[in-house]
Amino acid sequence: MEACLSPEQFNVTAYAATAVTIVTFEAFAGMWINAFIVSVICMAWVKKKTLNSNEKILLLLGSSRFWFLCISWVYFFLSIIYPNFLYVHPTLQLVVSLQSLLNYSNIWVSACLCVFYCIKIANFRNSFFIYLKVKIDRMVPWLLLGSVLLSLVIGTIIYYVIDKAFCKNLNFSCQGCIWKASIRIEEHFFPIYFITGFGFVTSFMAVTFSALLLLFSLWRHKRNMQTNSTKDLSMDTHIKAMKSIISFLVMYSINFASLILTLIYAISSQNHTDFLISVFLYAFPGFHSIILIFSNPKLEKTLLRIVPCVNARFA
Repeated sequence: MEACLSPEQFNVTAYAATAVTIVTFEAFAGMWINAFIVSVICMAWVKKKTLNSNEKILLLLGSSRFWFLCISWVYFFLSIIYPNFLYVHPTLQLVVSLQSLLNYSNIWVSACLCVFYCIKIANFRNSFFIYLKVKIDRMVPWLLLGSVLLSLVIGTIIYYVIDKAFCKNLNFSCQGCIWKASIRIEEHFFPIYFITGFGFVTSFMAVTFSALLLLFSLWRHKRNMQTNSTKDLSMDTHIKAMKSIISFLVMYSINFASLILTLIYAISSQNHTDFLISVFLYAFPGFHSIILIFSNPKLEKTLLRIVPCVNARFA
């Protein structure tokens, strides 16, 4: 007998295939882009035996984004193709906690990068701002360490809360190894949403405030140069920097909105927009990393040198 699919089953299968295809393309493209950033910086590290503050931030950012996309793709693939595997103890806790840890590291290191650019590039006569400009290179390792430790603490809390809640309320089968999929959100899940939301809002405020300060400083510098009829390479550099910052702010805002919507729909148990939100979340690490590559002369030069070689090999 030939098995035939009902219209509903066909639509579900087509949706799953489309979702997996798009998310897989975004995830692997983003992993390749961030792996490129990490490899270039590591090679420079081996040659120079040291890294400047900008390279330290980019190295950690590229690494966290690579592994975030990798873990997130595995989670998305299993949830679509083989969802029952997620309910094997302790797969779900491990995947969700690792994903949260890497996501937090991603957004916080991104915020650190924006704050670093603001302090390094912007020009203000405030004494505290001048103090930060002098000390920022010494502060960067501590900022990165704080971001990693905060992400690790949040990932551990999420693992503990999910494990405690699920073990308390789920019925077990197959000698207690397989969980049933009927999971309901309980009251002690809301502290996770509060902590996660607070982290998203704090990082978004830091990025927005830093970007606006930097844009104001660059705009004022550009206006002074135009007033003095001065046109040089510095002005083109400032215009390029303003475009990069605006692009980053727009992308970070979209990513922030997607993260907040993820929390809202998780609380309300609505899943009809999960795929659309996932598309934005998977696109951000790759697209923003492309902006970082073309904003960094060393990375841009290396990429432009590699692309013709790749085209010649496959031509």
